[in-house]
Amino acid sequence: MNFVTSDIHGYSPVLFIELLEKAGFGPSDRLYVIGDVIDRNGDGGVAVLRWMMKQPNVTLIKGNHEVMMLKCGFLFEHDLENFSGKDLSPQQQHDLLLWHQNGAMVTIRNLAMLKASEPEEFKGLMEYVRSAPLYAELTAGPKRFILVHGGFRDFDPAKRPDEYKEDDLVWTRPEDDEQYWEDRTVILGHTPTQYYGKKGRMFETDTWIDIDTGAAGGGSPMLLRLEDLKPFYAENGTEKEKNGE
Repeated sequence: MNFVTSDIHGYSPVLFIELLEKAGFGPSDRLYVIGDVIDRNGDGGVAVLRWMMKQPNVTLIKGNHEVMMLKCGFLFEHDLENFSGKDLSPQQQHDLLLWHQNGAMVTIRNLAMLKASEPEEFKGLMEYVRSAPLYAELTAGPKRFILVHGGFRDFDPAKRPDEYKEDDLVWTRPEDDEQYWEDRTVILGHTPTQYYGKKGRMFETDTWIDIDTGAAGGGSPMLLRLEDLKPFYAENGTEKEKNGE
């Protein structure tokens, strides 16, 4: 079976494993994580990334937060305790400010600690993220899918996914009437589903499905099983509150 999740944003590794177990995810299955593992909460997603990179059946697809992190890789060449930023180029200053504005501090702190204590693990983690693709295409059951973090900016059905620029794939937020390909379904995240009136639950259209259920804001991520489009939601305190328990 093929499962997809998105926008974990520092969600508890323990609760994330519980969600996988609830869905029956096992060694013969494959999990695709369509971006934004890092930033905002918990340890900034560092523990989940370290787990992912050791799993042969887990694939990371870059999100805008991973892209921001990679653009700011220069940061970890400095002693952060005494770092002033005065020697950064204007582009580096812009990239770092953008990442800071999007919840970077917890990730920076935990990555710096990882580099200090386990430099080879840090190096491997950064390379793992750097080598992650921007999208994936697959068939599950009778259906074809494209997995991408944000969507396809200025969509043209005649364009192949690899003809879109990085920013077009990781920063796009489609409107609810946006139409993608008719012969395949796009699975995306990036935009919390509450934007479409489906807080904490996936949002489905004729040609795409949004599975960002709001972990960035303190909610929980979800899993989607592609073979039958069955969603799995976390049953932690946030979910119980949502269900009126």
